[in-house]
Amino acid sequence: MGGKIRIAIVTMITVTAMTGLLPEAALLQAEGAAEEESIHSLHEEAEQEQTDEAQRKEKELTGRLYAKAAVLLDMDSGRVLYEKNGKEALPMASTTKIMTCILALETADREDVVTASAYAAGQPKVHLGMQKGMSYKMDDLLHSLMLESHNDSAVAIAEYIGGRELDLPAADARTKEESMEAVRVFCSRMTKKAEEIGCEHTHFLTPNGLDAEAADADGEKIIHSTTAEDLARIMRYCVMQSPQREAFLEITQSPFHSFGDTEGKAGYSCSNHNAFLHMMDGALSGKTGFTSQAGYCYVGALERDGKRLALALLACGWPNHKTWKWADSKNLFAYGLENYTYREFSPEAVLQPIPVADGAAKDGSPFHGVSVAVCRERKELPIRLLVKQGEDVVAETEIKETLHAPVEKGMQVGSVTYYLVGGDGGREYLAQEAVYTAGAVPKRDFLFVLRFICGQFLIR
Repeated sequence: MGGKIRIAIVTMITVTAMTGLLPEAALLQAEGAAEEESIHSLHEEAEQEQTDEAQRKEKELTGRLYAKAAVLLDMDSGRVLYEKNGKEALPMASTTKIMTCILALETADREDVVTASAYAAGQPKVHLGMQKGMSYKMDDLLHSLMLESHNDSAVAIAEYIGGRELDLPAADARTKEESMEAVRVFCSRMTKKAEEIGCEHTHFLTPNGLDAEAADADGEKIIHSTTAEDLARIMRYCVMQSPQREAFLEITQSPFHSFGDTEGKAGYSCSNHNAFLHMMDGALSGKTGFTSQAGYCYVGALERDGKRLALALLACGWPNHKTWKWADSKNLFAYGLENYTYREFSPEAVLQPIPVADGAAKDGSPFHGVSVAVCRERKELPIRLLVKQGEDVVAETEIKETLHAPVEKGMQVGSVTYYLVGGDGGREYLAQEAVYTAGAVPKRDFLFVLRFICGQFLIR
């Protein structure tokens, strides 16, 4: 640092000799420049240290996670805060049922009566134990679905909703093929709903999450699968965006639920198996899952300290490692709570006036150049975002270099795009605002020139 100061002083003294500045003034000027450079350098070093520390913590977290794929999502913005193989498609077992539940809530009434088919009643454990022809209220089956993860309840719900679009016999009179077709219709709606949410790599082939495969329209094999990122987005939708989000939370937060079939022949009692609801303050909702191909999976949501987070874990161990998903969930949520804070950003954007070709100057002279001021919408500012050390928001301006008269006030002439810049220099699109002309410029036409000539030579 001392070397930089000496170089700056020598430079300023040399300039003094050339410009005639007093030695005292030159010295003060040199010291001021050196001090400013020193402060800037220290600031850059501090920022780099913060970025390095944030990257170290993220790398340390990755080393502690058991899951093959994991994502931590900010539910307010939808931004991925952390990911480990977040876009890798994997089977997701019974975490599937969050989509089954939310789609049923949005397309059916909780008081609807659902009758079990032979196909629904024949689903493997874990199951409610329904028999062909038995009927239940939709609300009771949704509790069975989400608290105990009953596979027969999932199929009965899917058949009921999917079957309404088909000309099929009553559920207790259907063939296995007819029941399977009704379920396929429902699963197609599940996949379409995922696409609407923004999930690009999700294929629902079963409503309960049992492993399955099929061929797509091109004959390519697809499996019942999603990505950790897509699954976290589905949870965000269930908890934050769906018109039935309150009903979803009510069901998934229920500690237990007792009910019977509509004829009172059988009684059932369900307990909530989402142990994470009692493991961490602020836990909102979640769903576990396991199959031989998927391993242990979990999707959950948490709200604490003004932050709302969702996570998804896929392939988080196999027997005897049932508790690994809880360790991963605690580590992921703790990482988000400890390393991310809300900040408001209002990045500056340089908006220079734009020259206007053939524009009529206000002073009436055809020889004077004309330009028009511009302004941005500012509808996106300030941008409030959950960020970690080393992250910043910048503005990038794209505006036309020249306009041609006439120019109207309020014409769109460009845009300001806002990006989140990470410590590694990577950029993520956040929002965009239009740039408009702040005034009008008429065209410099024959009459304009004629008036100028008349004013200069005829009127004296």
